[in-house]
Amino acid sequence: ARTGKPKAPAQSDGASQEGTSTSARQFESLLEAVPDAMVGVDQAGAIRFVNRQTELLFGYDRADLVGQPIETLVPESLQQVHTGLREGYVAAPRTRAMGADLELSGRQADGTVFPVDVSLSHIDAEDGALVIATVRDMTDRKKAEEECRRSDRLTALIEFSGEAIISITLDGIVTSWNPAAERLLGYSSEEIIGTSGRVLSPEDRTDEMSVILATIRAGQHVEHLETACVRKDGTVITVSLTVSPIRDAAGALIGVSTIAHDVTKQKESFESARNLTAIVNDSDDAIIGKTLDNIVTSWNPAAERMYGYSSEEIIGKSCGLLCPVDRSNEACAALARIRDGQHVEHFETIRVRRDGTLFPVSISISPVCDADGTIIGATTITRDMSKQKQAFESARSMIESSLDSLVSISPEGKITDVNEATVKV
Repeated sequence: ARTGKPKAPAQSDGASQEGTSTSARQFESLLEAVPDAMVGVDQAGAIRFVNRQTELLFGYDRADLVGQPIETLVPESLQQVHTGLREGYVAAPRTRAMGADLELSGRQADGTVFPVDVSLSHIDAEDGALVIATVRDMTDRKKAEEECRRSDRLTALIEFSGEAIISITLDGIVTSWNPAAERLLGYSSEEIIGTSGRVLSPEDRTDEMSVILATIRAGQHVEHLETACVRKDGTVITVSLTVSPIRDAAGALIGVSTIAHDVTKQKESFESARNLTAIVNDSDDAIIGKTLDNIVTSWNPAAERMYGYSSEEIIGKSCGLLCPVDRSNEACAALARIRDGQHVEHFETIRVRRDGTLFPVSISISPVCDADGTIIGATTITRDMSKQKQAFESARSMIESSLDSLVSISPEGKITDVNEATVKV
């Protein structure tokens, strides 16, 4: 009969009905006391009995399981495979303990598939051999193992990160310190863990940590905060901080995690670039950037004043617009020298303004290189020589109009220039 209650093994010596009943009750009590789900299956694969833990684990009533194939408790995708394995076990039964490193799954009444571990044993009952399957829910254990793996990955990520990663309590005490933090700030983990993180702040920023911790307590994050840190040797560096809350399993805030990125060089480069920009913008000389194809890429205010083009008008256009037609080959010759890594210094020539007027200039051209040293363009510094030329021509006119003989002699004693009066003498 399929009542769902287990039958004790048969009495081989013809014991009384009362003894058999007592054994059955004892076996049933033992079965119900087991903390794992237990399922008895006959040689045909039909469920003969289950305990209360089976009902709780799989979500079935006992009456709905007894008489059903054991594959009822197996995911549909694995039922055919399970049938073959079960038949093989019946042919050669053996005890199999839990923890056999098998990836097993069960299926609950609502179709939910969950990880299980199963031990197998067999007994001889009155109506034939039974296979006893003890089933343990592995969901929590799998979650714990995954959490452990995640923790291991996180630990490896922190240990091998190129960024300094530091954990601090809400009282400002350092609790973790990765190798990158040691390289950046000079303290070993043995030296710094357990001490106040305020030793890392300059004297004029000692309250900054309190402000950061207050921000985190308020439920906010701190991202890319640029500040200063003091290294063990006393040097001050500029860092960018990203600070996030650390919470315990109950969600309570217990500390903060800080990622510190050294931006000292970037800040120095930025300052240099800003200073250079100021120099370019305030220069009285036209400073023009261009590609090796002679296309304008940058144009300072002095260039706008000198040539009459705004930066919006000229950037992206050819520098050929600035050359008189009869001097168009000059740019090609200059760029050829730039491609060879040479400089062009104080080259005197003529340029043309937007309104078509020509004016004398002195030009210096230097190559522009990328981070790999490859020449990618050129910078041209142009000085308007109109006033100098006018002054020269005025002085020359005075010299030529003089009735006195005027002679220019070099330090070596050679005559370098004479006026018209000298020629007449």
